[in-house]
Amino acid sequence: MASTGLTRFGRREEPLVELLAEAGTRALDGIGRPPVDGFFVGAMAAGPLAGVENLTGQVAHRLGLEGTAGWRVEAASATGAAVFHAAALAVASGQFRRVLAVAGEKMTAVPTPDAARVLAESLHPLEQAAGATMPALAAIVTQRYAAQYGIPSSVFDAVSVLARTAAARNPFAQFQRPVTAEEVADSRPVATPLRLLHCSAISDGAAAAVVERGEGDATVLGLGQGFDQLLVSDRESLTSFRATRVAARRAYEMARLTRKEVAFAELHDAFAPFLPIALEDVGVCGPGEAGGWITPEAIGPSGRFPVNPSGGLLGRGHPVGASGLAQVVELARQLSGTAETTQLPRPVGVGLALSIGGLGTHNFVTMLGHAGR
Repeated sequence: MASTGLTRFGRREEPLVELLAEAGTRALDGIGRPPVDGFFVGAMAAGPLAGVENLTGQVAHRLGLEGTAGWRVEAASATGAAVFHAAALAVASGQFRRVLAVAGEKMTAVPTPDAARVLAESLHPLEQAAGATMPALAAIVTQRYAAQYGIPSSVFDAVSVLARTAAARNPFAQFQRPVTAEEVADSRPVATPLRLLHCSAISDGAAAAVVERGEGDATVLGLGQGFDQLLVSDRESLTSFRATRVAARRAYEMARLTRKEVAFAELHDAFAPFLPIALEDVGVCGPGEAGGWITPEAIGPSGRFPVNPSGGLLGRGHPVGASGLAQVVELARQLSGTAETTQLPRPVGVGLALSIGGLGTHNFVTMLGHAGR
């Protein structure tokens, strides 16, 4: 990866196209603006949430990319990861030499109930007809996971505390103040047992990356994607996401690496319980063991396996189309030593990002590392 760009996440006044242009401009400026010959742009719901259609043409016009080839990519809340995978595969195919990937979302322009309704449209039609929402289904997953493995709610509280602590070091993050476990436990109930501070917030923002041929500190090592049943009740398990396990296996196989060779990760934590599930699904620990990993000593910046130095979705914010690409941007910056205030205290050689689409329906795993590994 040649260059990256981010906007600050949170409530932004700028429209979606301007946010995408801000991130894209930063990524292009980072390479001195040699021409790109392709670009991929992504947003989960640009029309319903931001009132924008023909997003590819709008972004091409705003960034002066009319002479390139471009496509829009969408994969629900994993859109940003899908955009990056599309860009990386386009370069790997040999058809393109240098590609801009940019993804974002403008969510705060509509009332929160309307945003929740749009997000729920990625669920199975039967779930929508029953009035299901993302938090409601995430709560069912949480109940089953906690009951099966005896996980206390304090573990989920600790996930949110770690996320907000990390976000306070990230100037691009939506939330700049740490929280205590007591604040998490006392926050407003959303869907039992989930509380407000267990859930990622409505947010605006964008991320971008320039992908080109060659090798460097943040070379693409492995890409993987996996699907699961759209209807949650049809799945073989509610305490693990098969789509993550498949995507991780494919990424490890492509990279010819094992989990032991991964130094840190950015994991999708739209809901706090998704983090321990993700730790298990990508192979950090076995089923039911992640509860013991939710400590600073295990997954904090100085821990044995740092997770979400950016603050993750819970701390950095979750503009749904942007988050997957923002995770990859954090990997690249950590690997190149340019993460500044979120830089991990010891050098890292391989990073992994997990992005979840829908309620674990189609998930993406991305592995970056130093060339020559």
